[in-house]
Amino acid sequence: MTSFQRSSGRRCPVLGVWLLVVLWGSGAATPLQAQSQASDDPSPHSEATLVSEQDAIVPGEPLTVGLRLNMEEGWHSYWKNPGASGEPTSIDWALPEGYETSGFQWPYPHQIEFGSLISYGYSDEVLLIAAVTPPDTLTPGTTATLGGRAEWLICEEICLPAHSDVAVTLPVAEEASPKPGRAAAFEAARAKHPKRVGDWSVGAGRSEGRYTLILGAPDGARPDLEGAYFFPAEKSVVDPGAPQPVTRNGDTYTIALRQSEYAQAPADRLRGVLVAPEGTGWDPDGRVRAMQVDVPVDSTLSAADAMGAGASSAGGGLSLPWALAFALVGGVLLNLMPCVFPVLSVKILGFAEEAGGEAGAMRRHGLLFGAGVLGSMWILAGGLLALRAAGSQIGWGFQLQSPIFIALMTMLFFGIGLNLIGAFEVGTTLMGWGGRMEAAASGGGNLSAFLTGVLATVVATPCTAPFMGAALGVALTLSTVGALLIFTALGVGMAAPYVVLSTTPALLDRLPDPGAWMETLKQAFAFPMFATAIWLVWVFGQQTSTGGVAFLLAGLLLLGVAAWIVNRWSAPQRSQTATLVTRGLAGAALVGGIAVAVIGAGSAPAEKATATTQDVSGTDTTWRSYAPETIESLRAEGRPVFVDFTAAWCLTCQVNKRRVLTAESVQNAFDEKDVALVRADWTSRDPEITRALESHGRSGVPVYVLYAGDGSEPELLPEVLTEEAVLNALDDLSSTVATHEPH
Repeated sequence: MTSFQRSSGRRCPVLGVWLLVVLWGSGAATPLQAQSQASDDPSPHSEATLVSEQDAIVPGEPLTVGLRLNMEEGWHSYWKNPGASGEPTSIDWALPEGYETSGFQWPYPHQIEFGSLISYGYSDEVLLIAAVTPPDTLTPGTTATLGGRAEWLICEEICLPAHSDVAVTLPVAEEASPKPGRAAAFEAARAKHPKRVGDWSVGAGRSEGRYTLILGAPDGARPDLEGAYFFPAEKSVVDPGAPQPVTRNGDTYTIALRQSEYAQAPADRLRGVLVAPEGTGWDPDGRVRAMQVDVPVDSTLSAADAMGAGASSAGGGLSLPWALAFALVGGVLLNLMPCVFPVLSVKILGFAEEAGGEAGAMRRHGLLFGAGVLGSMWILAGGLLALRAAGSQIGWGFQLQSPIFIALMTMLFFGIGLNLIGAFEVGTTLMGWGGRMEAAASGGGNLSAFLTGVLATVVATPCTAPFMGAALGVALTLSTVGALLIFTALGVGMAAPYVVLSTTPALLDRLPDPGAWMETLKQAFAFPMFATAIWLVWVFGQQTSTGGVAFLLAGLLLLGVAAWIVNRWSAPQRSQTATLVTRGLAGAALVGGIAVAVIGAGSAPAEKATATTQDVSGTDTTWRSYAPETIESLRAEGRPVFVDFTAAWCLTCQVNKRRVLTAESVQNAFDEKDVALVRADWTSRDPEITRALESHGRSGVPVYVLYAGDGSEPELLPEVLTEEAVLNALDDLSSTVATHEPH
């Protein structure tokens, strides 16, 4: 076999044949001639030596050696994955009996361009480190020779196979020291070894023909990664000739990679080295330039998903100014969501009670309401960001995933309803604090206005208004300051209608004067509170069990007993002793009710409901439980997939489900298009679902995702669904998908 034939077998056929034609035509020496001229030199244009870091071999202790390749200017050898062409350097060890070796530790390579082809390798000099472990039976005072046959491919415009027998002889001693002059070379080689970097989060996604590396920067780090490059550790995974554009959104970076055309199947993991641009490092000191990457590939995650862009008509992948605008509008629209209505009714009642009063007091109460909204929004945002920074996979409405919080909210709304209906009157209830106490004359109602704003924010978290989902998704990719700005805009939008009404005299003058009608209105508003309590009991049952619900209902019973005691013995003519006794009994009943409810929150979760639901037409429709592998499997079949990200505590989700998703026209369209239905239930905390939401640029529910089945980017439907929106999305599915064989 000739040298050229050997070179061709080493993945250089394209370069070799092309150069053969060009150089032959120019009258220059051909690759065959060049190799013939160098046939007497087994290691042309390069030299290999084996060097040791220590000056002696210690029995049983690993010894560090290195294969050093020195190459002439313009010539190069190859990394463990040579890229478009080439062969990695290797050594066939010939060691004394009992010695063991490890593989090479490879420094990160550089790109070697030849036309449109890109290979990975080294120029000038490279030191490939390996560990050799001798047996512990060696006798100090003897010597041992370590060596082997090194083989590599040396290339410029032509590629030449090279080899050399390398060896190093060392004495055996009880201890060893670094060889003089060698420490710097080994230290320089180790500095180029890829390291694991714990401060950065790394993930990988895959869509049709593409991979995406997703990087999450540590707090405070916003490096310019333009020019960062991923060297895959394995051949035929990533196309080495394709550009690798870097996109940044806040502290999230994505690097787009094209799948190799020689790939037999998509990779399940991305392994390799991510090299930062010149002058940039992955650690705070900037010393680690090469990051070791070994992450699983999520086939449901794409570059657009990772950056929150998706295909959402709500405008994912927003810049900060647009995200602030969306948050402001979303906050205003949040007042129209069903979860906010109970507190909205209380605020309307407050305006009615204050009509005809002092304008300054109305303005003050409106501003205090806004302060309550903003203050509680900041607390929720701070808690959310802090928990996420600590590693918790949570999102908007995270507190409603806690059964204890649901139990306390249920008791609160039930108590407010009892107060509104007149079951008791006490100055220390949440909605009456400062409003019905003797201090009312000196500015009463201030605390009530503030606490109403707090309550409005807390009960708004089960809902996601239009525009709001995209803004919150962007918020969780930004710095803490950027995220808090978006949450502030959301709070301002939510409080704005009430603040404007309370500070506009012309609008206040249109309110009717207080009168007997207000008592009827007040009692009527108790029923939305009771309805909210019933809904929360149902949510509680989804998170716990029927036994837990029984405990919660017992807690509500004790709360009712406390309210009855307060109302029954509330006359001022009661003696001090009677007052103390009755208030003590009421307090004991209240504390006991809370304790019983909290105990119920700790009961075992209920069994998952069957995946089959029944629509209004009476037909059975199968909803599969969410799992990433389920989505991947269905998409691999070429089948359209509709994913409903939902939660029992999300009122918007429940309204959409009953008004739209179970509508006969929608169900028929799902059947006609053979759409697989998947439900991601986020009622209780589920990190896997949280990550899936984040992949679509969202941090809360509802989210509705439609995969076409042809490998294209998924479409995100609006948070507030209509039959028309779903049917239009299904109509856009390709005809090939529509005629897919039903499963």
